[in-house]
Amino acid sequence: MKAAIVTVGDEILIGQIVDTNSGVIAKFLDKIGIGVCEMHSISDDKQHILKTLSSLQNNVDVVIITGGLGPTKDDITKKTLCEYFDDELIFDQKVLVHVTKLIEQYFKRPITKLNQDQALVPSKCEVLFNLVGTAPGMWLQNENTVFISLPGVPYEMKYLMENEVIPKLISKYERPFIIHKTILTYGVGESLLAERIETWEDNLPEIIKLAYLPSPGRVRLRLSARGTNESLLQNEIKTQVEKLQLLISDCIVGFEEDETIEVVLGKLLTDKRLTISTAESCTGGKIASKLTSVSGSSNYFKGSIVSYATETKVGVLGISQEVINEFSVVSKQVAEAMALQSQKMFKTDFAIATTGNAGPNIGDSNAEVGTVFIAIATSKGIFSEKFNFGQPREKVIDRTVNQALEIIYKEILKNY
Repeated sequence: MKAAIVTVGDEILIGQIVDTNSGVIAKFLDKIGIGVCEMHSISDDKQHILKTLSSLQNNVDVVIITGGLGPTKDDITKKTLCEYFDDELIFDQKVLVHVTKLIEQYFKRPITKLNQDQALVPSKCEVLFNLVGTAPGMWLQNENTVFISLPGVPYEMKYLMENEVIPKLISKYERPFIIHKTILTYGVGESLLAERIETWEDNLPEIIKLAYLPSPGRVRLRLSARGTNESLLQNEIKTQVEKLQLLISDCIVGFEEDETIEVVLGKLLTDKRLTISTAESCTGGKIASKLTSVSGSSNYFKGSIVSYATETKVGVLGISQEVINEFSVVSKQVAEAMALQSQKMFKTDFAIATTGNAGPNIGDSNAEVGTVFIAIATSKGIFSEKFNFGQPREKVIDRTVNQALEIIYKEILKNY
C-alpha cells in the first residue's frame, strides 16, 4: 500500500513553524506496512488544496491531511473537502456536545458560534472522534483512495492516528510486513564504517535494504525488510545483525531507532544504579537536556550547572580564578575542575563537564574556534580529552554533546 501526507498551512511554508506531523504520521504508517511515497506542504488556498487532492486521487491508497480545521476563517480544509466530494457540512451532534462540554468546563465561558462550527463535518464522512480537542478527524472515500483529514495540533493528530486511524486502516486493508532494525554506532565516521562493512553489505539478500543515517558523532545503520512472510523477514534481519556485530562490535552502542545514545546511557546507569550530573559551558545545558528527555531520568540524573560565563564558573562552581588566569577558561585544567565540582555538589558517581570556544568569535579565551575540552569525573578519578570540531557553531555544540555522551557510555561499559 502507498500513502501520501499533506500538511496545510502558510505558517509551515514561511518557516514560522516546523512540520513535525509528517514524520510522526509516517512512522505510524510504516509500522503497519503502509509506505509513504509522497509528502506535500501546501498553503491555505482552496485551489491549491483541490489540485493536490486531485493529483493524489487513485495514485495512492491513503492520503492523510493535517491542518486547516480550526475555528477561524483561514481554516478552509473542511469547506474545500466538501467541494472536492460534492458534499455539504452538517452538524454532528456527538461532536457538538463534546465541544460544548470542553469549552464550558475548561475555559469557563459560554460556547461561541465559531466553537460550535467545529462540530460541522461533511455529510459523507465518517467522523473520527477527537477526545483531546475540538476539531474531529474525518474519513472520506473516493474511488480507490481514502482521504483522512486530521487537526494540525500535534498531540491531537497523534491521538487520532493512534486511536482512530491506525485501527481503522488495519481492519480495512491487507498490508505487507515492513520490518526495520536500526543499529546505533558512535565514534566511527560514515565512510570508514562503509569500508569496514563493504563485503557484508554487498552480500545482503535482496529482501533487505541498508541505509546510512549519519549525524554529528554517530551513524545509524537501518536494515529494512519488506514482504509477506513476517517470520522469514524477522529471521533474516536477525541473521544479518549477528554478522554485522562480529564486524563492528567496538562501535555499536545500541539498537532500534528510538534508542538514542541518551536512552542507551540511561538504561546503563539505571541497571548499574549509578548517578550522573553535568557542568556545562559551551554546550549551554544541552547535555542535561538530552539526559532529562528520557522518561525516568530522575533516577540517575541529579542536576546541572550551566556556567556559561567565566564569573559563573568562579562564583557558582568555585573554580579558582588563578587556575583560569594561568591556563585559560578553555583548558584541560578548567574542564576537570568543573567536572569535579559538579560531582561534589550533586554527590554523583559521574560528572560531565564541557568548556570550549564554539564561535563564531573568540570569547574569554584565545583558544581556536572549535576547540573543546570534555572532562569526566568518576569514582576512580578524573580525565579529559581535547577536540577541535571546526565550524559552524551549531556543529561544534552538537558534536560536543554527542562526544561527551559517547565517552561516558564507553567509560561505564569498560570500567563499571
